[in-house]
Amino acid sequence: MLYDPNLPLANTEIDAVQMRSQLQGLKALIDAILTITAAQVDGMNTQPEGDPASVSVSVTGNTLHFTFAIPQGQTGPPGEVTINDMNSAIGGTSNNTNSVGTLGQAANNDYNPTQMQDVLNKLDEFITAARRP
Repeated sequence: MLYDPNLPLANTEIDAVQMRSQLQGLKALIDAILTITAAQVDGMNTQPEGDPASVSVSVTGNTLHFTFAIPQGQTGPPGEVTINDMNSAIGGTSNNTNSVGTLGQAANNDYNPTQMQDVLNKLDEFITAARRP
């Protein structure tokens, strides 16, 4: 039973046998659609720097297969970063917030707009001090 997209013909009476055949043909087409029950990465390949990333996909049985091609990252500065280089680069950065004083107050049991404003002001002060130049 094959589905015929030309049936039924325009301006014809409904024929139960023809309609049943059309519906059975559609069901056969639907049943033939693959059902993917698994996915698998088959490969991950490194491409030269600057090449576009790509992926290929195929279906074997009920399994979706992927193979990726990822470009190599840009080459950074030569050499290794030493502990002295690291210390020099981050030295003093924790001092950014040393100028921010503590609130020095306990929380009230009830909502206190003045106390809330003090907290917001201190938060703004901290955020400003923590920013890098």
